[in-house]
Amino acid sequence: MNYINTKIDGFKLRKTEVEDTSLILELIKEIATYEKMLDEVVATEESIRDSIFNRKEAEVLIAEFNGETIGYVLYFFNYSTFIGKAGFYLEDIYIKPEYRGRGIGKEIFRIIANIAYEKECERMEWSCLNWNTPSIKFYKSLGAVSMSEWTVYRLTREKIKELAAK
Repeated sequence: MNYINTKIDGFKLRKTEVEDTSLILELIKEIATYEKMLDEVVATEESIRDSIFNRKEAEVLIAEFNGETIGYVLYFFNYSTFIGKAGFYLEDIYIKPEYRGRGIGKEIFRIIANIAYEKECERMEWSCLNWNTPSIKFYKSLGAVSMSEWTVYRLTREKIKELAAK
């Protein structure tokens, strides 16, 4: 396995392999449950295997503490036209509740910031639900700022299909 060492005893991040597909889906369902959005998860092992391992659309790191899976981080690279450089988009960071408050989230951010910096990304961005005050407080403690002047828009697959047909 391909591990990334951390500064916390017993804690490691590891790069995923195709054999981790079911584990990734399980962790996605855990974060969705925490976010009260489990009914919105339509991802399957097949779609994860295809998008992450075949088409390489995102990277996933599994968080382990003393060999036990305790969370994950999923990210991909985007591009800023204003800056003219790559960016780092953090789609998910999840740590099981019983492992929060131990510095693990901060250590994960240190590691992914290192990845972003090495890839010459000019910024890191992510979304957070408005009601998730513990996460908001944590992100602010890292120096992150809310982009309150922006509104996120989304077209679902069905709407994309409708629009493409016009």
